[in-house]
Amino acid sequence: MTVTTLTYHEFSDCLWVRCASRGCFVNSPALKALADRYLESGGSNIIVDLEVCPGVDSTFMGTLAGMARKCMAAGGSVQIASPTQRTRDAMESLGLDMLLEIDPVDAPWREELTERRSVLAQDTDAAVEDEHKDMSEIDRTRHVLEAHNTLRSMSKKNDETFGYVCETLEEDLQRHIDMGGDE
Repeated sequence: MTVTTLTYHEFSDCLWVRCASRGCFVNSPALKALADRYLESGGSNIIVDLEVCPGVDSTFMGTLAGMARKCMAAGGSVQIASPTQRTRDAMESLGLDMLLEIDPVDAPWREELTERRSVLAQDTDAAVEDEHKDMSEIDRTRHVLEAHNTLRSMSKKNDETFGYVCETLEEDLQRHIDMGGDE
């Protein structure tokens, strides 16, 4: 069984998710599923720890933006812990700092950062099983399209940046469906 590079722990005040590789279209479906389950159970605050994550792609950022919208609707938030400067710059360039709290200096979890990371390191059940590794081409395309549509909806600049990407993904999706792919 393949395991993603995401680990997590549900603390009393949040869901803590740690990404130990590049945040990308490959592991973002697992991140989304984990967040959705947490929100369905009544949670509303998610911390995504990027201390050892070397970078993120647009699908991962779109997934984070979608999560943030859902958390905000539930009265909570998504906070990003310890991103690299490059990751912070990428998020801010797309306007994610309007939805996400990026490395907030006054976050209550800052005082417990080492302890929380230690809990994840010791929790043998903390790895997210990659149930999405065998995702169909149609489902993966839908996920990537959803993430990019989220980014696109955030600003005129993003609409211009991701408009062609979304159109291409929509065409790919339709072609897969027309070829008899699973829905």
